Amino acid sequence: MRKVIGLGSCVAMLCSLSWAADAAKELAAATEVVQRMASSDKVPKFLLQQTKCVAVIPKLTKAGFIVGGEHGNGVVSCRTTSGWSAPAFISMSGGSVGLQAGGEQQDIVLLMNSQGEQELKNGHWDLGAEAVAAGPTGGAGTSSNTEWNTPVLSYSSATGAFAGADVGGSKIGTDKDTMRKTYGDSASLQAILDGQVQSPASAQQFLAALQQATGT
Repeated sequence: MRKVIGLGSCVAMLCSLSWAADAAKELAAATEVVQRMASSDKVPKFLLQQTKCVAVIPKLTKAGFIVGGEHGNGVVSCRTTSGWSAPAFISMSGGSVGLQAGGEQQDIVLLMNSQGEQELKNGHWDLGAEAVAAGPTGGAGTSSNTEWNTPVLSYSSATGAFAGADVGGSKIGTDKDTMRKTYGDSASLQAILDGQVQSPASAQQFLAALQQATGT
């Protein structure tokens, strides 16, 4: 009996280490995407300064088993009174994601204004035509007078340069397994994005990259 219990404990520990490593890899990949986005100078600075939430889906992959479909996992963080929230783990899928030419995998960044933030926290995951638009591109000289009326602005990168992307028709969902294993059963999406949940140590570089990219 002791051997069985001991074996069970070892398996549980190995599983715990495995998901922790997966979550850390996901955060590390998202960190690289944010850093490249900031250094590319393609996403207007004023949008980054105004954005309320940032979702990053590294390596969105064209899924051959779904006709015209794509899928990827990523993270999202929202502004709070004390900085960026702990990252929530999400997934993104869609049947009509208009990706850039140049590869089977692309990095996706979604910027959300106040309306987008509220809809995200309320669990409105469908990115319909009225909810998302390809984001404008431009350097520091881009006019900040441009109105941001669409809840979500989307960007993608396949070769290092970021450009507006058509992700209309896509859906965002929570990665429930990673969320539960990272924060426990009691942590809700809204509590995490409202800053009520402490960030894991593996998220610090991602949050620092967000802070640097948004200038806050």
